[in-house]
Amino acid sequence: DVQLQASGGGSVQVGGSLKLSCTTSGFAFDDYAVGWFRQAPGKEREAVSCTSSTNSSPYYADSVKGRFTISRDNAKNAVYLSMHNLKPGDTAVYYCAAAHRIMVVDPSMYQYWGQGTLVTVSS
Repeated sequence: DVQLQASGGGSVQVGGSLKLSCTTSGFAFDDYAVGWFRQAPGKEREAVSCTSSTNSSPYYADSVKGRFTISRDNAKNAVYLSMHNLKPGDTAVYYCAAAHRIMVVDPSMYQYWGQGTLVTVSS
């Protein structure tokens, strides 16, 4: 019943931009913190950006600060990740996820996960 669908990935050159979207259904979106996580080949899944149910306390990984922006639209049950000045190190599969009530950055604390969308940045 719970669904999270990530989209918007693609292949871009260094310095390019992409906007990822995650549409959700089947749960009380307004009561969940949401986050974007990424996983590159051979590496652990890591938090990229997370935000509270009211988007009042966003978290950004040091590697993306100043380049990525997370936002959410509770009326649409959706969360977005705007990515600018992309670098080769941003290449990964990006996942959206939801955690009940309290915002956390540990991926093991997220209850719901969507399918990933691949971002490839070439130099």
